[in-house]
Amino acid sequence: MLLPWEYGVRNLARRPIHSGLTLLALTTVILLIFVVVGFIRGLECSLTVSGDPNVTLVYSMTSEENIENSAISAQIPDLLSASMSATVKQFGIAHHSPELYLGTRVTMAEHSPGLGLVRGVTQSAPLVRRMVRITEGTWPQSGEVMVGKLAATKLGVPAEVLQIGNQIEMEGKSWKITGRFAAEGSSFESEIWCDLSDLQTATKRQDLSLVAMLLNDRMAASEVGLFCLERKDLELRAIRESEYYQTLQEHYRPVRILSWLIVGLVATAGIFAGLNLMYGALAGRIRELAMLQVLGYKRIAILVSVVQEGLVLASAASLIAGGFAICWVNGLSVRFTMGAFALRIDSLAIFVGCAIGLLLGVLGALPPALKALHASVAINLKAV
Repeated sequence: MLLPWEYGVRNLARRPIHSGLTLLALTTVILLIFVVVGFIRGLECSLTVSGDPNVTLVYSMTSEENIENSAISAQIPDLLSASMSATVKQFGIAHHSPELYLGTRVTMAEHSPGLGLVRGVTQSAPLVRRMVRITEGTWPQSGEVMVGKLAATKLGVPAEVLQIGNQIEMEGKSWKITGRFAAEGSSFESEIWCDLSDLQTATKRQDLSLVAMLLNDRMAASEVGLFCLERKDLELRAIRESEYYQTLQEHYRPVRILSWLIVGLVATAGIFAGLNLMYGALAGRIRELAMLQVLGYKRIAILVSVVQEGLVLASAASLIAGGFAICWVNGLSVRFTMGAFALRIDSLAIFVGCAIGLLLGVLGALPPALKALHASVAINLKAV
């Protein structure tokens, strides 16, 4: 026969200070788990949504995966457009976007300079970068820029510093902010976009970093790859944009593994903290547990009641931490080497956080309960 459910709940109310401290400790541990898992999910989702399977990137073969180190001739876009039949064309306009992409120091008024990601584009960029949407302001003209949703995070400044109408300085030139854009959580949101010719003039470069081409179907990417193989003198490489970001996911795999290791370490620390708290709580209840045995309750019933108390606290801590994570952690932007991305508290993060929280409740209560019930009833009744 098991003890009544109300017995374990009332025991928590009889020790409000201890129960409150235990709840606070469990909530803190579970919240840390939510933050780390949210970091992993945010990084993965940012790289996943960044790649358009119908877009093929053409850039320098020698740059490998670092497009910012790529340098190709400015005539490549026209050459590709004339040679490729699979490029999407409407009203005589080929859907390809010549771009100059680089990292540079950006200076803002009353703030220390930050390292920003700048992309020089033309009017055809929205035809290829279909996920980009201007949320405020207008498309940049000569001497103007528009900033991504997470550009301020990448630069390490408050969002109001990059308000429309403000000035920034980069590559020895002053630029006016005329617009803001979002890109469905992709890596573009951490960038600053400006006119391609303006950026080439400011950097004293006439080359490009890459050409992004919107193709009729996914299989057409092989045609672009075949062209790059045939024209070995151009030293070009072609890859579908979705595959490019998949390679970046492989590149960041050690970071994700380390993050999951941190989740394990935090959970382990939480288990030991729970053991310490439960040992302290049960140390003063040895006579109570012995009396329950005298009244006829078996040790397994008492053990279930003690674990129930731990599960009640862990469930409450999981709910509190989960609610806090959804309201305050979800969407919080962080800087990273690839730019910036938002922490993501999705269904997987909720499942992992709550599952580990319930596990803490069980593993934290089980060992001290077993130890307390191991001694004989006569000895436990004499305990002080």
